[in-house]
Amino acid sequence: MSILLVTSSPRGNASHSTRIATELAEKLIAADPSAKLVVRDLVANPLPHIDPDYSTGIYTPVEARTQRQAEVVGVSDGVLDELFAADTIILATGFINFGISSTLKSWVDHVARSGKTFAYGENGPKGLVTGKKVYIVLASGGIYSEGAAVQMDHAIPYLRSVLGFIGMTDVDVIRIEGVGMGPEAVTAALAKASANVDAVVASTGAVAAAA
Repeated sequence: MSILLVTSSPRGNASHSTRIATELAEKLIAADPSAKLVVRDLVANPLPHIDPDYSTGIYTPVEARTQRQAEVVGVSDGVLDELFAADTIILATGFINFGISSTLKSWVDHVARSGKTFAYGENGPKGLVTGKKVYIVLASGGIYSEGAAVQMDHAIPYLRSVLGFIGMTDVDVIRIEGVGMGPEAVTAALAKASANVDAVVASTGAVAAAA
């Protein structure tokens, strides 16, 4: 098994989403020592926002690209190689202004490529990234999974939509909610998230044993 861990929080070592996502990756590897882990830290190594060179370069034949087009498309190709090589993808993000981090949005912009991860046919668009398991780890200051604030959560619906569009429909979410509500709330949220991680790993082991 190959695991791709994508972290995007600007909070560094204080990030709850990075902490829980890393815990998930490490426990999945502990359950399967043959697993390989690839980490893409979008804060330490941010991807360039898409620009005219990227937008034209991806539709320009390789031999006709300018040096700048070749560079930016090459970055995107590297991101795609990581995605296609992974069996399991873990996406970690904080809940920022009711959505995902801009660094993670840039990752999405590089992996959602016509002809690479999706294609249009007679029956409409078809996702080309199949057979993957995805875990989204989302940390938020408030509670957005239930109650009146559900409608303000544009992070999970967006990620489910765009991932599904490119073919990744097997998606589970681990939330770390209410971390802005005081120290006790943080402790409770992290404990609940860790318990959810353990449940995920246990179920993965059960599936592997059954297979």
